[in-house]
Amino acid sequence: MTSDLASVVPPSPDPADPADPAALAAPAAPAAPEQRRILRTALPGPRSQALQRRREAALPGGLGVTLPVFVERAGGGVLVDVDGNHLIDLASGIAVTSVGASAPAVVSRVQEQAARFTHTCFLVTEYDGYVEVAERLNALTPGDHAKRTALFSTGAEAVENAVKIARAATGRPGVVVFDHAYHGRSMMTLAMTAKEVPYKTGFGPLPGEVHRAPYAYPLRWPGGPEGCAEQALAALEELLERVGPETVAAVVVEPVQGEGGFVVPAPGFLPGVRRIARRYGIVLVADEVQAGMGRTGTVFASEHEGIVPDLVCTAKALGGGLPLAAVTGRAELMEAVRPGGLGGTYAGNPLACAAALGVFEMLADGSLLERARRIERLVRDRLEPLAAECPAIAEVRGRGAMMAIELVRPGTLEPDAELARAVAARCHAEGVVALVCGTYGNVIRLLPPLVIPEDLLAEGLDVLVAAVRSAS
Repeated sequence: MTSDLASVVPPSPDPADPADPAALAAPAAPAAPEQRRILRTALPGPRSQALQRRREAALPGGLGVTLPVFVERAGGGVLVDVDGNHLIDLASGIAVTSVGASAPAVVSRVQEQAARFTHTCFLVTEYDGYVEVAERLNALTPGDHAKRTALFSTGAEAVENAVKIARAATGRPGVVVFDHAYHGRSMMTLAMTAKEVPYKTGFGPLPGEVHRAPYAYPLRWPGGPEGCAEQALAALEELLERVGPETVAAVVVEPVQGEGGFVVPAPGFLPGVRRIARRYGIVLVADEVQAGMGRTGTVFASEHEGIVPDLVCTAKALGGGLPLAAVTGRAELMEAVRPGGLGGTYAGNPLACAAALGVFEMLADGSLLERARRIERLVRDRLEPLAAECPAIAEVRGRGAMMAIELVRPGTLEPDAELARAVAARCHAEGVVALVCGTYGNVIRLLPPLVIPEDLLAEGLDVLVAAVRSAS
């Protein structure tokens, strides 16, 4: 059942006092960019190329880039670069700008908050925006038990703090994660992440006490999709027997895997993980960093199978483009950490909290959740017929506005990363921002803003279809 946002969303801020000099100085919001694809230059254009040369002289090569264009403004489903090109955004800054990159409800709240103060550190002197965001998350995350929320800045911080909380509450050291998982780039979350290259290479040794179980990945399950959930759960039980369930603090799972390939687990897998964790007193942590906050058509992806995690990690879309993350969980678990054990200088920054309240406001009436479900239908209607005619597409999958195609060598399940790169490159050349992901680098993922106009989405899908046909 979808969470009832309308009952927990704060009212819009009062209009600024016109006598307030800060209010008088507030800049007017720029007009939203024209919602159509416009290519005035080849990509990247000359101004982006010049800026890229400056970047290369100033930044390390370890900071990768998908498409070397520099954005000047963005909104709706469009990114406008410094050369005047309008690109169709099927990435949302990796699932961050779900409500748009310049959503008025977010922008107005951030401007109002910036005029009052930008920072005090909540651990030094407090402000109500932090408390309001925590109250909203306590109300919206699955389950009707008593909850508490702590705010952080990034998804990796949220996941790492969830592990800290689980260890403090259980007195156990172990953490169970899954194949194809991605949980972040900090040292602990790198240990939890499955993919070696490029995330882990050269950064070891990594923290221990991390154990990995198979994820119920129907397409690639050795015995076929029919027995996938049951066999994956049996493998999890076997792992726990081997390491000792009494040593495991937490099982951390993505309800829909993100960087691992937008894998939707086999039906029954997530409820089974919930049952096993409960049986052994293990804390179940749902990593909703990429899938949460409306992306899959429900507020949290856990809702699709009715599971109630003990701890929920959110980030990305939560802050509407500003850095904000959270751990929300059972009160008795969250209270296991001593005062001073959680936090951070920027954790729950007031500007980011203001932005989050704007996100909640936009999600409140449920229309954007319906838009996510509508996006799934539009994507499936366009890409499933393509998959039927193109043997290089092994599967069209996903939930809501979190959709993907997995590319393979025809007649096999051998991943075709080269084809995925070629398809993405053709999309980029045509002004459509699409991303590659997956453990094997062979998945094209689609993360359009929930506010993208349907005709723009259709045009972006046309470009993608043409790219697949041409490249394959």
